[in-house]
Amino acid sequence: MKTRIAVALAAALISAAPGIMAGTAEAEKWINNEFQPSTLSKEQQMEEMAWFIKAAEPFQGMEINVLSETIPTHEYESKTLTKAFEEITGIKVNHQLLGEGEVVQAVQTQMQTGRNLYDAYINDSDLIGTHSRLQLAVNLTDWMAGEGKDVTNPMLDLDDFMGISFTTGPDGKVYQIPDQQFANLYWFRYDWFQRDELKKKFKELYGYELGVPVNWSAYEDIAEFFSVHVKEIDGVRIYGHMDYGKRAPDLGWRMTDAWLSMAGEGSKGLPNGRPVDEWGIRMEEGSCNPVGASVSRGGAANGPAAVYAIRKWDEWLRKYAPPGAASYDFYQSLPALSQGNVAQQIFWYTAFTSAMVAPKSEGNNTVDDNGMPLWRMAPSPHGPYWEEGMKLGYQDAGSWTLFKSTPVERRKAAWLFAQFAVSKTVSLKKTHVGLTPIRDSDIRHASFTERAPKLGGLVEFYRSPDRVRWTPTGINVPDYPKLAQIWWQQIGDVNSGAFTPQQAMDRLAEEMDITMARMQVADEKANVYGGCGPRLNEPKDPAFWLNQPGSPKAKLDNEKPKGETVDYDALVKRWQQAS
Repeated sequence: MKTRIAVALAAALISAAPGIMAGTAEAEKWINNEFQPSTLSKEQQMEEMAWFIKAAEPFQGMEINVLSETIPTHEYESKTLTKAFEEITGIKVNHQLLGEGEVVQAVQTQMQTGRNLYDAYINDSDLIGTHSRLQLAVNLTDWMAGEGKDVTNPMLDLDDFMGISFTTGPDGKVYQIPDQQFANLYWFRYDWFQRDELKKKFKELYGYELGVPVNWSAYEDIAEFFSVHVKEIDGVRIYGHMDYGKRAPDLGWRMTDAWLSMAGEGSKGLPNGRPVDEWGIRMEEGSCNPVGASVSRGGAANGPAAVYAIRKWDEWLRKYAPPGAASYDFYQSLPALSQGNVAQQIFWYTAFTSAMVAPKSEGNNTVDDNGMPLWRMAPSPHGPYWEEGMKLGYQDAGSWTLFKSTPVERRKAAWLFAQFAVSKTVSLKKTHVGLTPIRDSDIRHASFTERAPKLGGLVEFYRSPDRVRWTPTGINVPDYPKLAQIWWQQIGDVNSGAFTPQQAMDRLAEEMDITMARMQVADEKANVYGGCGPRLNEPKDPAFWLNQPGSPKAKLDNEKPKGETVDYDALVKRWQQAS
């Protein structure tokens, strides 16, 4: 077999470019020793690598720089894929890892200054509204058909990417290529939920079955049940809720990452609500101009649903989470959960799956002695303002992004590495390492069918049609870096007790409108946002908008309807049948 593969690769290379043999042996080594399993046969993998070797010939010896945030998937790219790529193509890649806030700051700086800080970024698709308006990122649809055609992999297969709609602008053009995806789902201790004595006690106290919460009322009841009534399991003090509240940029993303829409603050519509999205920004159907975030302008950032969402976040953190959780950030919340003293988490990112299936010997108390998870993931529960047809949560789609400020030759070399990192030769193995699937063909591969029982529902979720209800920030947000930085200070003021949720959200909505007003001036004067910058509505009495159908929504008389739960095993069976 090995000889036949080598002959096939040599023939492909000779056919493509007689005399070019650089990287042949290296490609075979990496395919045999690292890039298994794959949805491609080894012959097909060799064919794809032959194309990379030929396309990279003009750039051999070049050194490029790329940037991403720090998660296991990108650590694999930085440590392993850069080495493979250099050995196969002769292009050296420095793949730097930083915190998400630092990545956003670098992207913003490169956009503002035009300086080429990095040759490519893995930048969240949350910036799709920014990139499609500012036109500073490369329009990849036109790039692949034009200037970048000679370095665009004919086996790329865009239709196989589950998140390609997230990286497509309102003009129908693709601006980014997904590199990793993860959703915020509900996480819970399946083993505890199965205990007969706990099920009986919960039913006696609350009048319905202990199970996966469908709504926030049930989540709150379960949080209270474990924190207040159960208190201790197997000699360990346990808690019914986990979250984080450190005053830092990721606290803002905690909310813009669909926390408000889970409560029901936005409008119906996928991938994002229209006319009002999960940020509370209103943009009328058929328009590309946001008109406001505050209720007085038709937005919902300070409406009753948003205020309810922030109040519940703060209340649950104080009442039901372990001591110290309010001082955790995004990254610190993971090891805290793996201690094994938390019953459930309403807003848990599937990017943490790889760490949560670590063996017990590494200090993970949420797996059994055989390494099987004691936990499961399930759909996010929704708040009382949520309606069928709305998105149900957030899905991060970290995506390769090129900027026009990068010199063309460096951009081409970086584009080659970006495609290598998402190629079918590489992507299935990378998905097994980081558990952040991007290709439909990968998640449906037999190797994931075999591994599924050890992953707590990840495979079943990503194979189900439900996955489309978790989506990133959409096109209503005209300038993500400028607006995102406003959020965390306001939310932090709630956690510190300086402001009530209503006061904080009023101030947030006002500052968003002020910032968008500056964008409007810049767009009207200099076409900065391509004519698609904000065009703010004149303020009206909030009652006008609250009495209109849809979002913003008037305050409910009862914000805690009866709790509702579903049986997890029945839910998974439905997913499996639907997929």
